[in-house]
Amino acid sequence: MDELYGYAGRLLRVDLTGERTTDEKMDSQTARQYLGGTGIGAKILYEEVPPGVEWSDPDNRLIIASGPLGGTSIEGSGTISVVTKGPMTNGGLAAQANGMFGAFLRLSGYDGLVLQGRAKRWVYLYIHDGRAEIGDASHLAGKDTWETGDAIRAELGCSEQHMSVASIGPAGENLVRFSGIFVDRGHAAGHGGPGAVMGSKKLKAIAVARGRLVPAFKDEQGISAIAKQFHTDTLNNPAEKEGHYGYGTLNSLRNHTLANEGIVPVRNYTTTIYDIEPDKLEKFSGAYIRSHFNPRPNPCWRCSFHHGYRITITEEPFKGHDAIEPEYECLAACGPLIGVTDVTAAIVLANEVDRMGLEANETGWTIGLAIECFEKGLLTLKDTGGVALTWGNYESALEMIRNMAARRGFGKVLAEGAMRAAQHIGGDAPKFAVHTMKGNTPRGHDHRQKWPMLFDTCVAEMANDEGFTIANPADIGLSIKPSKRLAISPEDTLLWNVKFKGGDVFVDSLGVCRHAAKTDLKLHSQAVSAATGWDFTAQEAMDAGMRAVTLFRAFNIKHGHTAEMDAPSPRYGSAPTDGPARGQSIMSHFDELRRKYYDQMGWDVKTGKPLPGTLRRFGLGHVVPDLWSDETVA
Repeated sequence: MDELYGYAGRLLRVDLTGERTTDEKMDSQTARQYLGGTGIGAKILYEEVPPGVEWSDPDNRLIIASGPLGGTSIEGSGTISVVTKGPMTNGGLAAQANGMFGAFLRLSGYDGLVLQGRAKRWVYLYIHDGRAEIGDASHLAGKDTWETGDAIRAELGCSEQHMSVASIGPAGENLVRFSGIFVDRGHAAGHGGPGAVMGSKKLKAIAVARGRLVPAFKDEQGISAIAKQFHTDTLNNPAEKEGHYGYGTLNSLRNHTLANEGIVPVRNYTTTIYDIEPDKLEKFSGAYIRSHFNPRPNPCWRCSFHHGYRITITEEPFKGHDAIEPEYECLAACGPLIGVTDVTAAIVLANEVDRMGLEANETGWTIGLAIECFEKGLLTLKDTGGVALTWGNYESALEMIRNMAARRGFGKVLAEGAMRAAQHIGGDAPKFAVHTMKGNTPRGHDHRQKWPMLFDTCVAEMANDEGFTIANPADIGLSIKPSKRLAISPEDTLLWNVKFKGGDVFVDSLGVCRHAAKTDLKLHSQAVSAATGWDFTAQEAMDAGMRAVTLFRAFNIKHGHTAEMDAPSPRYGSAPTDGPARGQSIMSHFDELRRKYYDQMGWDVKTGKPLPGTLRRFGLGHVVPDLWSDETVA
C-alpha cells in the first residue's frame, strides 16, 4: 500500500468501560474521502451509532480529530473537531475548538480519538509518546475547566507549553445539555452539548503531551510557502488590522452596534437596539480592553492573530479578576442578550461560563428567556429560588450560571436549554424562546437581519452553522459578492445556502481554524496536495464537505429528524419590531425556501432524505438501503 503522507496514520480507540486503548490504522481511500476532523467523525458516527442509541448511552461515540494540516505551519492548525450524537437535538453534532490540542495530538502520533463506553469512576486520558494511559480523576471532580487543566499539568509535571488539556467543568459532570469541552483556557467546542456526552462517559479530561512524532509530509516546503501566503494575504488586508488579525472578534460587538446593523442580539430579540451609553460602548472595544486590563498573549498553535489574550481587570467591582478576553459571541451572550452594559461584568460572566463548562450562546439565550418570563410574570421569586431575574442584573445572572452548572434549584430547569426550559415554564414561554425546532439555539447574532444565516442555522445537520464564508467564490466558478450573504432576500438565502454548502465543513475537516483560514478553497486545496501528494482540487474540497453534510443528514433522518424540524421557533422567525429589518420576517418564504433547498441539494422535497443518486455521487452508495426501500430505490 502507498505511504500515507500528511497523516500520523493512526486513530486511538478508547473503551472506557473496560479501560482499554487500541490503535487503528487510517487507509488512504478513507483519508482522501473524509480527510479528518468533521469528515472522519461523520463516517465513524454513522457507522457505529445506530438508531436507538441515545446521546448519553455508553454506545454513543465521541470522536475528537485533527486533519491532514493539523500541526503544520498553517495558521491555527491546532484546531480539533468534536463529533458525536448530541443532547440538544438528539442528532449529530460537530463543534470545533482551537488552541494546541490538535497539533499536540498529531505530534503524539494520532490523527484522532474514538471514545466509547462509560467508565466506572471519573477518569482522565493521558496521551504521550505514541501511547495512552487512563488515570483516576476522582480528585478532579467538581473542579472548573481552568482548575482541571492546571491540576493535571502539575500532576504530570508539564507546563502549558508542553501539554494541552481538554476538559469538562461541573456542567459537563452534571450532564447540562449545553455543556462544552474546553481546551487550554478560552477555547471551546460547545455547540450542541458535547461536554454532556463526555460527562456521560465519566471522562473528566484528556491531556496530550507535546511529542516529537511529526507526520511525514510529501512537500514540507510547499506547505510553508502556502502558510506564508495565508499570512501575507492577511497582512495585506487593511480591515484585518482592526479585525481578526488585530483583535480576533473582540471589536465586533462595538462595531456592529455603532453601524446600527441590528444584528447584535438584544434582550432575547425583544428589540434590536442596544441601549448603552457611548462611553460604556467604547469600553467594549479591543483598544480599551488592551490598554486598561494588562493583556498577555494566549496564542493558538502557529497563530499570529492577536486574540483571546489573558487579562486582569483593573476596575471595580472586579479589580484583580483574571480572565480571558471573550470573543464576540461570549460578549454578546453575557452583554446585550441579557441587558448587561458594563464590559467588566460581561467579561466576568463570560469567563464564569467557560470555567463552569457551559456553551456561551445557549447560556445567554436561556437566561434571556428566563428574564423575559420573570418580567412578564410567568416566573416568580418562588420559582427562581429567590433570584431576581431582571435585564442587566449581572449578579443574578452569575448566580444562575452557577445554579445551571450544578443543576441546583431553578438552574435544573434552565440546564435543559432554551426550548425545553420554555416548555417546562409553560404559558407563553414557548413563544419567547429563540431556537430551531431541532432544539438548539443560534450563534450570537440577530439572524432576523441575516436570512441566509438564519436559514443555515435551521437546516444545518450538525447543531451548528455549516457556513458559507468562501473567500473567493470564483474558485468554484461563481461570481457572487460576499455582502449578499447578509441580505434579507429569499433568492440570496437560497443561493448562499446551496452553492457554498460544504466549504466551511471542508475546512473543519483539515485541523485548521475557520477565522485564520477564511475558507480559501484554492490555498487549502493546494496545502492538502502538498501535505499528501494528491492532486486535490477546490471542487474535490467542496465534495468532501458535502459528503460530510450528506452523511450527517442521513444519520439525522435515521435518528428521527423530520422536515418540520428544519425551522425556527416563533420568536426566532419573527419580524423585528425595530431596526433595518423592521416588520420583515422570513416565515412567509420559509416553506418554499426549504422545499427548493432540498431539491437543489439533491434531497427528497417532502422528507429531506438524500436521494439515492445524491448518495452515490458522494460515494455513499452503502447508505442507500438505510434510507430507501427496494421499491423506492432509483
